[in-house]
Amino acid sequence: MTTTEGLLVPPGHGRVVQSPAQHVTFKVTGSHSRTASTFEVVVPPGFDVGAHVHARSEELFYVLEGELDVLAFEPRVRTPDNWRTWESSSGSRVVRATAGTVIVVPPGCPHAFANPTETPAKMFFQASPPPDHERYFEELLAILDGGGPPDHEAIEELRMRYDIEQLTPLRHR
Repeated sequence: MTTTEGLLVPPGHGRVVQSPAQHVTFKVTGSHSRTASTFEVVVPPGFDVGAHVHARSEELFYVLEGELDVLAFEPRVRTPDNWRTWESSSGSRVVRATAGTVIVVPPGCPHAFANPTETPAKMFFQASPPPDHERYFEELLAILDGGGPPDHEAIEELRMRYDIEQLTPLRHR
């Protein structure tokens, strides 16, 4: 007889990857789930992931603490620098997401988040299918751990390998 057991990850547990730009705790990986990788992400003040879009991936964000500016729509015009001014054909605009806000991003939907406050924000983040975002986070945080301004060329190359079309640049203080 085969016994099946679930996965329980207590608070404060999970593999951590971090840099001055982000702190990511892996909660559920592709070795535990066929459908999604799950992370707890601390977004420091001044971090802007940059607007981007995935052809195949679906994502879910749940703001646990703090505030994030969030985009999850196709804008009338994809300007190359400031996604916070974008507006959709239906009138949707960037919103300030607070604790309890859920954002679901289907494949093909441009999206972004940034922490415009002086306080770290924390979010639950789920990406499907696994394990692409696990590998992506590991490689991205290694690039960002170098100190100084982001290496945009290295980030663009990395993102192209992981189904991420960059629309505006990643930024952090």
